[in-house]
Amino acid sequence: MSDEHARESDEIRPFQTTTGTEIAVGTDPEEDEHGLGPDLPAVLPVLPLKNTVLFPHILSPLLVNTHRSQALIDDVLVRPDRMMVAAAVHDPALEGSPGPDDVYRVGTVLRVVKMLKFPDQSYRLLVQGVGRVRIEEFEASEPFLRARVSAIEDEGDYDSVEMTAMVRNVVSQFGELVSESPRLSSELQLVAANVEDPSQLADMVAHNLELDVAGKQRVLEERDVAERLKQVLAQIDRENAALRIETEIKEKVQNEMGRTQRDYMLRQQLEAIRRELGESEEGEEGVEELRERVLQAGLPEEALKQANRELERLAQTPTAAAEHGVIRTYLEWLADLPWDKSSEDSLDVAAARRILDEDHYGLEKVKERIVEFIAVLSLKKDLKGPILCFVGPPGTGKTSLGRSIARALGREFSRLSLGGVRDEAEIRGHRRTYVGAMPGRIIQNLRKCGTRNPVFMLDELDKVGTDVRGDPSSALLEVLDPEQNVDFSDHYLEVPFDLSQVLFIATANLIDPVPAALRDRMEVIELPGYTLEEKVEIARQYLLPRQAEQNGIASLDFDVSEDGLRAICERYTREAGVRNLEREIGSVCRKIALRVAEEGLEGEVRVGPDDLAELLGPVKFEPELAEETARPGVAVGLAWTPAGGDILFIESSQMPGRGELKLTGSLGDVMRESVEAARSWVRSHADELGVKSEAFEQTDVHVHVPSGAVPKDGPSAGIGMVTSLASLFSQRPVAAELAMTGEITLRGKVLPVGGIKEKLLAAKRAGIRTVVLPEKNRQDVDEIPAPLLAGLDLRFVGTIDEALAQTLS
Repeated sequence: MSDEHARESDEIRPFQTTTGTEIAVGTDPEEDEHGLGPDLPAVLPVLPLKNTVLFPHILSPLLVNTHRSQALIDDVLVRPDRMMVAAAVHDPALEGSPGPDDVYRVGTVLRVVKMLKFPDQSYRLLVQGVGRVRIEEFEASEPFLRARVSAIEDEGDYDSVEMTAMVRNVVSQFGELVSESPRLSSELQLVAANVEDPSQLADMVAHNLELDVAGKQRVLEERDVAERLKQVLAQIDRENAALRIETEIKEKVQNEMGRTQRDYMLRQQLEAIRRELGESEEGEEGVEELRERVLQAGLPEEALKQANRELERLAQTPTAAAEHGVIRTYLEWLADLPWDKSSEDSLDVAAARRILDEDHYGLEKVKERIVEFIAVLSLKKDLKGPILCFVGPPGTGKTSLGRSIARALGREFSRLSLGGVRDEAEIRGHRRTYVGAMPGRIIQNLRKCGTRNPVFMLDELDKVGTDVRGDPSSALLEVLDPEQNVDFSDHYLEVPFDLSQVLFIATANLIDPVPAALRDRMEVIELPGYTLEEKVEIARQYLLPRQAEQNGIASLDFDVSEDGLRAICERYTREAGVRNLEREIGSVCRKIALRVAEEGLEGEVRVGPDDLAELLGPVKFEPELAEETARPGVAVGLAWTPAGGDILFIESSQMPGRGELKLTGSLGDVMRESVEAARSWVRSHADELGVKSEAFEQTDVHVHVPSGAVPKDGPSAGIGMVTSLASLFSQRPVAAELAMTGEITLRGKVLPVGGIKEKLLAAKRAGIRTVVLPEKNRQDVDEIPAPLLAGLDLRFVGTIDEALAQTLS
């Protein structure tokens, strides 16, 4: 696109009359004789217009100062009819000369009434709208647009009662709008009352309303006059309502300004009286005291300059002025922030390891990372704080782990919950121009801590929202970037604050909702769900003593056996963490406390599995046990859930039919596609499986996954689906006590999946002895402690053929 075209693209526009007001008038009687009819030329030049739509029967001024449009006008002026078509452009921001695809296909035929040529070579035109036309096709685009057009006739019964009522309503409502609106000439009210033709009335009113190009184009394209009047009337109602609201707002503002000026005068008089009496609210002593606090705060050079400027303003501002309180509050924030206050780190690696082990069981990877940080910090004192992100299911100890890290390091701990935060100002603060402005939550929490190097936990990072007030996750990009947060800028402070010494720890249940740019700035550490053995140990070492203390039975010889704890984990909770487990243990402790209070229970109290029904009620969760799969078409899959792993039964059945496939069990789109892929693979390998091809065409297949009320999705059941269908069609049952997981492809490949640890634990818990896994998941198995895999026969496969060789009897 040439620069010349770019300059010309926006220069076809209406211009104002010498009075400064563009006034639309009715049709000139003489011009009406030349309206659209059989004499309409079949081909007319097309003038694209940006930011405006011209209507029939309206006199409008136009300014033309581009070479292309001037060539068009020169061509029109030599025509006997002096006609052209004006068509609005779809995108007013379009650069360059509009082409055939850039303009609407309904436009207005214009007749040039008058033209003036000015010394700057621009044309001033006065054009008369004649009628609506449809652009059928463009015949040329150079040197200007030229198109074949056809007339559009109005539709509607002008003599109907409805039309008469609509016309009266439009005239009345438009008259009210003209009388109230400062931008509309009062002459328009008289003009509207004298327009007899409903179509002309609708066009005249639409021309003078504050509609955008798309809105005016909809009116122009409407052939039904009654519907066109309805559109115009709806817009008049909107503008009348807006004018009423504007008037109310203006009155409120004027009243408020009057009260403000009155309050200011009274305060000035009160201050004068105080000075006469020798009294003062603050005086020089208050300013000097604040100046001393600022000097002792250890502000960096830039912040100190800003503070001194504000101190000078404070000294010159009357205490009665509203600005005085704003300045003082700002200076108090600067003075209270820990610019140079740091807590001394505890660099004893052994002590840190001991504290972490005391507070949390397991989580070795996280503990090792913290110990590494302390070790490096002992060697390099100016080490910047790492940005860690703990990702795991609820109840796995992410938040409490942050407190333990702060205790191990000897630092202050601060927590900021990001769940439901939708305003960027929560992170960066509000600018001081707003009433009641405050710093963001980052700065507020640092003020509470009193040190510049706390352990700062950003809890529930994956729950951050976004709305019209901004994107908080984008504001966190600077906070969580070690290269940028050394000069973190809060909108309220307006001076940089160094966050590089802060140890930020974010937590999330899921990493996927966290924006990619934010994930890239953090070191993600996954906290998988606890195994049954880990839950029992956590309950014995931490939860049971804590609940006994909280429920007043710590002095009692009270204990829950290991089998009892195991039964609580298996039968009364189903979660990856231990939050519900602690609630159930707390419930047991309360029942014991009730017996102590009512019956005077004392001595040794032991709770075993048989006592749980009396203390906790009926069993809430029955363990999912692997059933015999001797019947063809039944396979056992493995699934990952936020509460840990679980086994999944896949049942297939066939019946006479026409080759249809039915899926039930609350299956998601991905799992449904896995069934389709499995069926296609089995059908394409029918000969190898000993299945006749007619079986697929003459039978319907029903695939069901039990627990239908629980939604299920994901690709990892693919190998289970293909095994179930292969077993069904070949009538070969699946091997007993065998489960499988893996994604499949139409090429017969078995792809890796996630959640291997949780799935293997679920298989072991359900009595499975053999598990078929994708070959590429072998490295995930290597990271699982050997005791957890005891009793499991793991078989790795890379293709569906290998999988069926292991799974089918």
